[in-house]
Amino acid sequence: MNFNPRDRFFLKAKQENFAARSVFKLEEIDKKYKVFRSGQKVLDLGASPGSWSQYASQKIGGQGRILGVDLSPVTVKLNNAVFIQADLRDLNLKEQFAIHNFTEVFDIVMSDMAPKTTGIKMTDQARSFELCELALNVADEFLKPNGTFICKLFHSDDFVPLRERIRKTYKRFEALKPESTRKISKEIFLIGLSKK
Repeated sequence: MNFNPRDRFFLKAKQENFAARSVFKLEEIDKKYKVFRSGQKVLDLGASPGSWSQYASQKIGGQGRILGVDLSPVTVKLNNAVFIQADLRDLNLKEQFAIHNFTEVFDIVMSDMAPKTTGIKMTDQARSFELCELALNVADEFLKPNGTFICKLFHSDDFVPLRERIRKTYKRFEALKPESTRKISKEIFLIGLSKK
């Protein structure tokens, strides 16, 4: 099957004014697991170019708030979102919460972080696993009880330890390869529902 960068999800994202086709992955997760509600606080890790935040912004409404972090700039403008351009590994999140007037607990921690790919499968998978662990560490600290964790992983043998770690911390674990994920892609989304 030929790779088509301008597939129907790409075109649909353009038509609906979303920053990227990845929005439909989050939408499918939300439709399946009913993640978002009005008034929630969301921490969006790997937020650029901003489509996940755009979707979350619509779902949580004016009473909700989003804090997005990414190495790359996020150019979308949302009334209920603040974006920080930084490396999450070097960032003092508590300091940023104080600066931007966020309390230290979130209803959702979601990560679409992905490493800069090298084309070397094992290297890319290992880096993806490290980013998932980083996102899980953030969720361990800042996600409130009964909160939801969502994270992208390049599927590998590291799936099993991540699944077990999420199962220990959340009442329910799910893994999903959304329909809008490209067929050639190895990415899968790990979902922790109802943090213990």
